[in-house]
Formats: sequence, C-alpha cells, structure tokens
Amino acid sequence: MSDPVGWVREHGVVLQSANGPLPNLAEHVAGEPINGSWWGHPRSHQIYAVLERVDDSPEVVATKLVNDRVTLIHRRLWPALVRVADRFPADRLAQVGEEHTATGAHRKVVVPYPEWVPPEVMAEAAELTEDEALTQLPDCLRG
Repeated sequence: MSDPVGWVREHGVVLQSANGPLPNLAEHVAGEPINGSWWGHPRSHQIYAVLERVDDSPEVVATKLVNDRVTLIHRRLWPALVRVADRFPADRLAQVGEEHTATGAHRKVVVPYPEWVPPEVMAEAAELTEDEALTQLPDCLRG
C-alpha cells in the first residue's frame, strides 16, 4: 500500500482493524475481509507495517471512539470532532497507542483529551457551528 495515510485522509475516520460501521484499515491492506485476528492473515507483516506507519503519522490520531475499538481520525476532521466532543465520553476521545520499552516490551500510552489537540485545531473548532461539524463526520458519529 503506497499511501495508507492518504487512505485514512480520504475516509476521515476509519477503524484500525475491528469490524464496525466504518472502513477497516487492516482489511483494506489485506484486500479482503479478515476472519479472526489479522495476525493470522497471510499479509500480517504488511498489515503490521502499514498500521505502524499510520500510527507514526502526525496527521492521524488513534482513539477508542467507535465501539471502544481503535479508531483512526485524520487531522482534517479534528476540528469537527473537537467542536462536538461534548457528545462523546472523554475517555473515548483520548489518544491511545503503544511504545516500546527498553526491554522490548510494549507499553500502552494514553494521552487524555484534549491534551493531544493542538491549539490551532482548538481555534479551528471554535469557528465551526455544531451543524457544520456534524456534517463533516460519518453517520455513526452524528447520533
């Protein structure tokens, strides 16, 4: 996959690997639906590499917004999300991720909302009406 961040940008909000009401990045990389864990898929190494690339992008934030599953949100929708953030539990808006420790283990990292939101995004959000913000977001986040 040549530009996974571009794919996330195009969709705006996607699921990392879970099934749900949004496109799924792992399945997009696999080119087919995945039954069970993507780790067991023949393209698991490619999926992992793409997920890492997207996770490292400053244009994408990972949250647990949709169905408490890892939800990737592109920067272009951050102002809209911030504008209507009061519609969602704060813990679902926290940035989630993992980092490698010195021992090679993975450690979960959580940055509470709105600490991860850049000041310029807060300013952009303040200029949106609630209706303008909701129009930008997928249906599953409008209810």
